[in-house]
Amino acid sequence: MNKFIETVKNIWKIKELRNKILFTLAILLVYRFGSFIPLPGVNPAALAAAAEGRGNDILSLINTFAGGAFNRAAIFALGIMPYITASIIIQLLGFAVPYFQRLQQQEGESGRKKLNQITRWLTVAITLVQGGTFLTFITNIPNAIYPGVNPTIFWFSGIIILSAGTIFAMWLGERITENGVGNGVSLLIMIGIIATLPQAFAAEIITQLNQSGLFLFILEMVILFFIFLVSIMIIQAVRKIPLQFAKRMVGRGSGQIPLSGARDYIPLKVNAAGVMPIIFAQAIMFLPMTLAGLASGPDGVTNDFLIQLGDWKSVPYNIIFFFLVVIFTYVYTALLVNPKQYAEYLKRQNAFIPGVKPGRNTQEFIDTLTTRVTLPGSIFLGLISIFPAFVAQFGVNDSFAFFFGGTSLLILVGVVLDTLQQIESHLLMRKYDGLVKSGKLKGRSGMQPIGAGM
Repeated sequence: MNKFIETVKNIWKIKELRNKILFTLAILLVYRFGSFIPLPGVNPAALAAAAEGRGNDILSLINTFAGGAFNRAAIFALGIMPYITASIIIQLLGFAVPYFQRLQQQEGESGRKKLNQITRWLTVAITLVQGGTFLTFITNIPNAIYPGVNPTIFWFSGIIILSAGTIFAMWLGERITENGVGNGVSLLIMIGIIATLPQAFAAEIITQLNQSGLFLFILEMVILFFIFLVSIMIIQAVRKIPLQFAKRMVGRGSGQIPLSGARDYIPLKVNAAGVMPIIFAQAIMFLPMTLAGLASGPDGVTNDFLIQLGDWKSVPYNIIFFFLVVIFTYVYTALLVNPKQYAEYLKRQNAFIPGVKPGRNTQEFIDTLTTRVTLPGSIFLGLISIFPAFVAQFGVNDSFAFFFGGTSLLILVGVVLDTLQQIESHLLMRKYDGLVKSGKLKGRSGMQPIGAGM
């Protein structure tokens, strides 16, 4: 405890770091404040009643990411998610379209500026589409709009406010990234998820103490603690491919001295894809809600299977979700890890993998090893994505079950680790002890892996 207090004091002593942390907290406070301001003409009480009656639909997941702003129809109801969607689309285009490949790899800073500009405009387009769908959803809720409000004026004003809210949230995230601590967009998502944690935790305490008793509640907390530990281990885990650099001659003429080849490694992450496969799979699972609405007949009856796919606790939903996550993990890892590029890089650096011939053999070796390493990572992501539904079957409150896995857990762990890494870097640069004395945070000083910029 004394060590922790001393570390906090050291953080506060560094003026630059202190200002960055205070700036980040101020921006997050502004974002949270905006999530409580409802759209003009909206009846929050009617929206709250409708949210309670929806049950286990996927909209509850969207509301979790928005920190409750979705159910309140706040000006930040869409949050930063349209920007995330636009960024994913641009990133995928960078793998498939030569123009975007050139912007990402060859044109340097000017290319990144063009990509950022395209991403912003695409964010506006996505926000207009999602905002219009969201407003249509609100107008179909009984008493969601106060009497006397013109629906047309409400729709047009609402879509302008929602678009402005998303653009403003995007701007806030960029300010954090430039002047604060951590990745701004990720922090905005994380703060929205954390905002629902106290209420969910309190509801879980009441539920478990009334039904199961104190022992099972403590057991539940222990299980949650170990889930966080395993998640951190998987996120941080890498498979190191040893490298050997060719010998170099130092000196001139007969006085040359041969230096033995330096050793390094290529780090292959067990979970190279991060949280992206779950986000992709989640987007696919949103489609059944639309299909269920299109398949409804005159009497409002819909296909039972489509209804089950709209319930995150149902068996069909979780089976399909699991396999989608596994498939997307392999696809996204294949897009990120390019064995051919690694092989060419090693050849240029006059380096080789011991026991493996340079060139095509190196490429095939890295490709095979990546496929094998990705298998446990993909299975882990698939299991963690459906774990909330699993624990919910054992009596865990639905809102609290989201924190036992899925996107919420991985975002929380990943963002916290990234932010702690930046804080630790500031401490170590100024000769202070880091946040972790034993063990390693990702990116802590030590032997750095090569090819980090590839």
